[in-house]
Amino acid sequence: MSARILIVEDEEKLARFIELELVHEGYEVKKSGNGREALDIAQDEDFDLILLDIMLPGLNGLEVLRRLQKVKQVPVILLTARDAVNDKVAGLDAGAVDYITKPFAIEELLARIRVALKIHAPKKEPSKEADVHEEGTITWGSLVMNIPSHTVRYNGHEIFLTNREFLMLRTLLENQNIVLSRDTLLNRVCGYDFIGETNIVDVYIRYLRSKIDNVFQVKMIHTVRGVGYVIKSDHT
Repeated sequence: MSARILIVEDEEKLARFIELELVHEGYEVKKSGNGREALDIAQDEDFDLILLDIMLPGLNGLEVLRRLQKVKQVPVILLTARDAVNDKVAGLDAGAVDYITKPFAIEELLARIRVALKIHAPKKEPSKEADVHEEGTITWGSLVMNIPSHTVRYNGHEIFLTNREFLMLRTLLENQNIVLSRDTLLNRVCGYDFIGETNIVDVYIRYLRSKIDNVFQVKMIHTVRGVGYVIKSDHT
């Protein structure tokens, strides 16, 4: 079955161009040029991926993303003319899996769509290093990540994580004892390579440490200087 993609773009010519290219690639496509309308459609129907412009009439794209993330987990690629690092972080922190600035080559967009669909397809068996249970949880000491419910708890206390933080932590937990480079984390979690902007990974690692390591006085995420980050299974 072909993937269903929702295009949320108020520039009619651009939306039509993307639609034609996606249909040509075999995707099933639906369009909307209004933020509020798009949110209703995304909540009522199932899509494998959403292409979402930020500057939209009716409701800002980031607000559409934030509201949608509360009720449904679907990969979202942001389409926008903005290219500042702060805007990229804001979009990713709101739950987007990728971010592409206008103007863009259609080949690049199609490549990013393929990556996002692949990354967010049903997961294969995780690393044997991770303690993954049948009910879809990963544990590290007193920390329990429940993947289906998208929750994380430490000694029963819920830790509220953004979608990006959750994916970053999940990637590290599924690869315990394996040092992951910033580039690897960026590619696996964000879906594409920020050339020269791997500091974004450091930002999210800092967020995770502030919510877990600092609060519960544990040493969970280790820095391997010059290489990247790792969670060790021995809990030390």
